[in-house]
Amino acid sequence: MSAAVEAALRGGVATGVGSWPGTDPREAAATVVGELPGLAHLVELPARGVGADLLGRGCALLVDLPFDSTTRGYRLAARPGGVARRAGDLLRGDLDALEEAWERAGAPGTGRPVKLQVAGPLTLAAGVELTKGHRVLTDPGARRDLAESLAEGLAGHAAEVATRLNAPVVLQLDEPSAAAVLEGSLPGTSLLDSVRALPEPEALDLLDTVIRAQSAPVIVHSCAAPPPLALFRASGAAALAIDVGVLRPKDLDGVGEALDAGKLLVLGLVPSTPGDGRPGWRELAEPGVRLIDRLGFPRRTLAERVLVSPACGLAGATPEWARRALDLTADIARAYAEEPETLGAE
Repeated sequence: MSAAVEAALRGGVATGVGSWPGTDPREAAATVVGELPGLAHLVELPARGVGADLLGRGCALLVDLPFDSTTRGYRLAARPGGVARRAGDLLRGDLDALEEAWERAGAPGTGRPVKLQVAGPLTLAAGVELTKGHRVLTDPGARRDLAESLAEGLAGHAAEVATRLNAPVVLQLDEPSAAAVLEGSLPGTSLLDSVRALPEPEALDLLDTVIRAQSAPVIVHSCAAPPPLALFRASGAAALAIDVGVLRPKDLDGVGEALDAGKLLVLGLVPSTPGDGRPGWRELAEPGVRLIDRLGFPRRTLAERVLVSPACGLAGATPEWARRALDLTADIARAYAEEPETLGAE
């Protein structure tokens, strides 16, 4: 791993997945910047509606690929529609809010990194339609164009954020649809129409088209069950982000192989809702400790190669639990960094 990557992306740090409850970008930015000193992120507020969700945010970064909305979601278009303007405005407003919070925290120029999230090329191609209603994924030329457009747009976005915040940037490609793309389980335009499985080499090429275009380190993330670990491991990403709760016993070898390949892990350990109880950080830290122990890696791996985050779905939490989830995440990351040998797991 290069020195630049190590400086921006390191183990023993707490971060967020990306989404956040509510509709106020300034309040969200202030909370995240204050609670996540190791790796804060540009929050996403999908409760604001069309243009603010994962796909709308991704479309807003496309270069020379106009889009608009349909009754089913988003569609490439001959010219930008009102939804495209709204998505761009929301993104710019969120960045303004982050810049204000960043300056109030005295973070510019300190070397403190910030994370940006965007839908990856597989999920974007799976979720966005061509003009005639078919998924972009079904057209080899269109999905290639989309990946290249996203690569260019994301690189420009990262450069702008790095300049405005005077900070190193980490990128996260969200790929919740990657497993369905590989399995061929996405529905087509009708019950008689299906979307064929995309061979893994083709999926990897699309993913790496975006990753190779970036100067910042990239995390690939999926909250799907099971996550496509082999695809992510083979990619040029520096880290894999997964929810521990979705891992099956047979997935453990894939996690170990990712660590052997030099990847970092971002483990989603704190639930997006509190459930019936109010778990403490020690209880929530144990699955990550057990994972490393079962894989046969030394406990110092938690400090050197593991970041901690909440699980997916925090946008659906109450604001109170969202803030508590970040507190718990920070406590777990601190324990991993400072006292991994003392954590009680077999």
